[in-house]
Amino acid sequence: MNEFSHIDKNGKATMVDVSEKPVQKRKAEARGFIQLEAETIRKIRDNELKKGDVLTVAQIAGIQAAKSTPSLIPLCHTLLLSKVHVSFEIHENGIEANCTTVCGGQTGVEMEALTGVSVALLTIYDMCKAVDKNMQISDIRLISKTKE
Repeated sequence: MNEFSHIDKNGKATMVDVSEKPVQKRKAEARGFIQLEAETIRKIRDNELKKGDVLTVAQIAGIQAAKSTPSLIPLCHTLLLSKVHVSFEIHENGIEANCTTVCGGQTGVEMEALTGVSVALLTIYDMCKAVDKNMQISDIRLISKTKE
């Protein structure tokens, strides 16, 4: 097992020094799911929720969250994201959210993708909580992480 990279020799939290690493194109994709009742899914499709267009608001929230990752997770590096894409696939029992992040940098963008998908799902939860008391967010995970 590898050692933790965010802990110094005294066991204290530290930000990893990436200054010697080359700048590379980095890409990550994360995915998650929110289980919803059939009537909630219908209301989302038909844009019948009082708070508005659920998927558009969740998409914008996911993009905004990915861009704000270092403000939320203390030891993340600030990255100049060149792309954040948030998309949704509606299933009969819920909605799958995907977030893809891309940058040219010295460290990976997986935390940004995971943050984006998490906040997108939380936004769906927030917008639907008045009509669905049985929602469950699950399976948030990293799908891929690459560098070129």
